[in-house]
Amino acid sequence: MDILKQKFHEKAEALKQELRTISKEKGAQKIDDITIAQMLGGMRGVKSMLWETSQLDAQEGIRFRGYSIPELKEKLPRFRGGREPMPEGLFWLMLVGEIPTQEEVQWLSDEWKKRAVVPQHVLDTLNGLPPDTHPMTQFTIGIMALQNKSIFAAKYAKGMPKHDYWDATYEDSMNLIASLPQVAAHIYRRTYHNGDIIAPNPEEDWSGNFAHMLGFEGIDFKSLMRLYLTIHADHEGGNASAHTVHLVGSTLSDAYNSFAAGMNSLAGPLHGLANQEVIKWVFEMIETLGTRTPSDDQIKKYVQHTLDAGKVIPGYGHAVLRHPDPRFVAQREFAREYIKDSEIVNIVWQLFDIVPPILQGLGKVKNPWPNVDAHSGAILVHYGLNEYSFYTVLFGVSRGLGVLAALCWSRALGFPLERPKSVTSEWLKTQLDK
Repeated sequence: MDILKQKFHEKAEALKQELRTISKEKGAQKIDDITIAQMLGGMRGVKSMLWETSQLDAQEGIRFRGYSIPELKEKLPRFRGGREPMPEGLFWLMLVGEIPTQEEVQWLSDEWKKRAVVPQHVLDTLNGLPPDTHPMTQFTIGIMALQNKSIFAAKYAKGMPKHDYWDATYEDSMNLIASLPQVAAHIYRRTYHNGDIIAPNPEEDWSGNFAHMLGFEGIDFKSLMRLYLTIHADHEGGNASAHTVHLVGSTLSDAYNSFAAGMNSLAGPLHGLANQEVIKWVFEMIETLGTRTPSDDQIKKYVQHTLDAGKVIPGYGHAVLRHPDPRFVAQREFAREYIKDSEIVNIVWQLFDIVPPILQGLGKVKNPWPNVDAHSGAILVHYGLNEYSFYTVLFGVSRGLGVLAALCWSRALGFPLERPKSVTSEWLKTQLDK
């Protein structure tokens, strides 16, 4: 048993026994009430699941195992003396709740290199799709094409005992995470660069190799990938893609099926596709105004025109957060350090000053501040990754870290099939009459 798996198993067994005791002794205790607004409004804020890897606070933003993003940037190991954290370290932290050493992160990075074997039939499947197939659709198909490698599915078919579910899920998750960059990069190169595929570089870490296979060799871009893949990795379990992975996984679907389902959820315009919508909106504004250096007054008028048309300003507002998204702040700090002058990035700065006061003036916007999507596209454009329909795939590669770590916990703790109770509108009206 490898060192990370052993550590995870020990921690999971201890927590599983603790939760069993709590369920047995206090299972009937009521800790929350649901309102009609929550029932009709997408179950917003209903506390109904455990998610060990991260927690989202409306005021402070995301914390991974209790650590804020600034703390992660300070404490997580870096690649060859770089300035940005390695996502490998965050996965270790999410899985076992401990900041790893440099040696442990290097072991994990090397382990993913060994596991990053993408069979030819997966690449052939992707190559058989029409080139104009949306990259997120290709990504999901690529994940599903990997599913025949599932250790969980093979062992379950042979009668695997319940106490081994976690082990097979861990192996599937490690193999899948290792393979995601090559699958994603293959989609990018075949879709936007005439199928000019770039082979992996075994000298790089997980993020650096991803950047290399995409076709970006600059040190700064590789640093951006390490930061990007870290801060997008998880956002507690209630968001659509994470909850989808949790729900599908509760049926004992393997990691490939569960993650593919989550990626279909991430592809929705109200979720992960939003990062695509932000830069698209900025490009449309630039085209309409006829300049890449618009004045504040021009931007104000365009923002107001968007709102008057009954549309939202993409990249602003969040279902939970009530302050600027710490992930946005992290990217802003990256831009200030690495990017000295960029017309697209400068527009993001202008929007940050202009949009919140306008939204606050409407009197009905709970969070007028930018979320993570407001900045990511502009930085990618600065480095030459202009194909914004691919941005959600980058998001998906990162999100695999959090949701698959959480899936390991779900199987280790023996969580049951998720089955909430639904009611009809007639039942609801009858209860109101009572």
